[in-house]
Amino acid sequence: MLSNVQAKLLIVDDLPENLLALEALIKREDRLVYKALSADEALSLLLQHEFAMAILDVQMPGMNGFELAELMRGTEKTKNIPIVFVSAAGRELNYAFKGYESGAVDFLHKPLDIHAVKSKVNVFVDLYRQSKAMKQQVEALERSRREQEALLKKLQATQNELEQAVRMRDDFMSIVAHEVRTPLNGLILETQLRKMHLARENAAAFSLDKMHAMVDRDERQIKSLIRLIEDMLDISRIRTGKLSIRPSRFDLVQLVRGLVENFAPQVEAAQSSLSLHAEQAVEGNWDEFRIEQVVSNLLTNALRYGAKSPIEVRVYTTCGEARVEVRDHGIGISEDNQKRIFQQFERVSANHVVSGLGLGLFISEQIVTAHGGSIGVESRIGEGALFRVCLPLADIDLPASA
Repeated sequence: MLSNVQAKLLIVDDLPENLLALEALIKREDRLVYKALSADEALSLLLQHEFAMAILDVQMPGMNGFELAELMRGTEKTKNIPIVFVSAAGRELNYAFKGYESGAVDFLHKPLDIHAVKSKVNVFVDLYRQSKAMKQQVEALERSRREQEALLKKLQATQNELEQAVRMRDDFMSIVAHEVRTPLNGLILETQLRKMHLARENAAAFSLDKMHAMVDRDERQIKSLIRLIEDMLDISRIRTGKLSIRPSRFDLVQLVRGLVENFAPQVEAAQSSLSLHAEQAVEGNWDEFRIEQVVSNLLTNALRYGAKSPIEVRVYTTCGEARVEVRDHGIGISEDNQKRIFQQFERVSANHVVSGLGLGLFISEQIVTAHGGSIGVESRIGEGALFRVCLPLADIDLPASA
């Protein structure tokens, strides 16, 4: 209940003495009584205040009480205010009917019964306060409903994110288990083969040429494992905002040329070719290790999906930025796949290639973005793919290294 809220009461009578007498009957500390000597004064007050009830004298010069009541019922702001008529015309039925037709809820007859006046006012003030309390409760319930809906949406979004995270975790663990098993199986088979040769004391199996071949195979398998582990560590660093960027000035052309030379054995194994087209020198302030990681990922993907086609690498400058492009002529990437290949655990499917964790392009994009650059792809199915890395030539404020 709103017992502490002051209820406003309106009394209208053309005789000041009547107003004073009625005010004395109904006034209390928790009520404000407004007096009007005419219908015009009453209308002005009705437009300014919210009244719990109105007590109108029927017989007034000019606009009488009935006419004022009809105006009140025709106005949105005042149509629901309870109206009690005061009349000195006796208890004629036609007067009462006219009053009720005008919107009255009750009648008081002069001379006024003090107990009846006080009781009726008390009832209407209590009803007003109950109505206000109910309105506030409804508003509070509506606010609560909206808050609950907003909370439910947040909970649903959180649940969806958790479900997505669980799916990604499961996918990640499945992919990691599969990818780690491949080099490990190779190492296990090599170990078992060597144990068998040792058991048979087959010294010819450990000639210098064969030992070189064994070491090369071991090295490839170990490097594959190391790369998987580094990818997983980088994902952890990216999620915690601790991917380290340590810029230093170096020549991008020299870095890419060194990578192209180092990839020679992989290019030969993939039955492909790799060519470099570069300017004299492209110097900038970047993290050499991280940029090498990006270009290595692009070269690895080009070999993986290039379908034994030639691969061209280009390093050049334009529009105030350094660019590295890696183009293959393999299976290509559909438009839908182009939108998702830079996300975690996303890979272009192909029957003839060895898949990875699906993290390379995601990590590459994070690295390039941390340098203030961008990475994108242009491709059509069956026409190969062109990956382009753009790095700012001007020194920028890079994130602090972790």
